[in-house]
Amino acid sequence: MIARLQAFSAAVDRAVIGICIGCFLIMLAISFVGFFYQVITGAALSWTYSLARLFVPWIAMLSITVAFRRGEHVAMALLLQMVPPRIATAISYLNLAIIGLLALLLIWFGWQFFVTTTHYNMVSDQIQIHNRFVAACIPVTGLILLVHLPCGLQLLDLAAPEAEVEELLRESEAAEAEARR
Repeated sequence: MIARLQAFSAAVDRAVIGICIGCFLIMLAISFVGFFYQVITGAALSWTYSLARLFVPWIAMLSITVAFRRGEHVAMALLLQMVPPRIATAISYLNLAIIGLLALLLIWFGWQFFVTTTHYNMVSDQIQIHNRFVAACIPVTGLILLVHLPCGLQLLDLAAPEAEVEELLRESEAAEAEARR
């Protein structure tokens, strides 16, 4: 069961990375259109910046889930190294519970914001994007965090830096041995 959840979490993570890359490429394309239009015509398009910035919340919020999946969130690593292992484990479980609570709050309040928002982002006189496009990133982020949560403590960096260095050395030596064959 855990293996299936981890595989699903990994698949969701790959999809989220693809979405973030897509959002970044769309932002880049919009910016290049504005740049080249100005170079060619000498006049600036008023809507390029306004449209491109609508993707920033998506990239920012989804990046939280990517960082969490890789254990790059604030894990209080220094504190965990200074306390006995049992306390470090308890702190890690508490950290995981707080992240779960954050995910639930993102879903709850994000959904309420998504449903009740009535504003439009005025990109230009002709282009109007409903604020729900931006608001949707909040509950989606909460859902993705919940998907990653069952992977549990392995997402938290409990190993000392020395253990990580030793693991990297073992992997490097194994790769060298494989290359020699």
